Amino acid sequence: MSLEELISRCKDRDRKAQEQLYRLFNGKLYSICLKYSRNQTEAEDNLQDSFMAIFNKIDQYRFKGSFEGWIRRIAVNTVLQKYRKEKVFNIVSEEIEDEVEAEIEDEDISLDYLLGIIQRLPDKYRLTFNLYVMDGYSHKEISEMLGISEGTSKSNLSRARVILKSHIEEDHRKKKVKSL
Repeated sequence: MSLEELISRCKDRDRKAQEQLYRLFNGKLYSICLKYSRNQTEAEDNLQDSFMAIFNKIDQYRFKGSFEGWIRRIAVNTVLQKYRKEKVFNIVSEEIEDEVEAEIEDEDISLDYLLGIIQRLPDKYRLTFNLYVMDGYSHKEISEMLGISEGTSKSNLSRARVILKSHIEEDHRKKKVKSL
């Protein structure tokens, strides 16, 4: 069955088609949810909520543009909506720190390690970092998505980079001490 047929059947509320669509995209959407969530349990909850939103809004998909892009956007917005409700974006200061580039000396750092330290970031920094660095959104787009100013978005990104750099350096020092 083609993706168009599957989507059409989902629009008709066909449970088997919904299950097929879930199986087809749950891996990709889980990785998105994990990237924006605090931990695996929260990512699983966000994945389920994302699919509920997808199935509730599937009638709005008009077969224009990428379906995968459409469901990715719903997943990101579903997670961000939860954070907005929790008010993790309260503005404390809009002081923009100097741009910090984290230079990684150890080229053998795994993707799992990087994702792990990104996940350790406080919510507002992790979300801004992922939206800007991993997904390529502009500060203007991020400010609209998160309900913050562009200056706050830039400040959050800068602070996230500082924290990530310190985590990497700290882990690198611990690694050196263990090898002695």
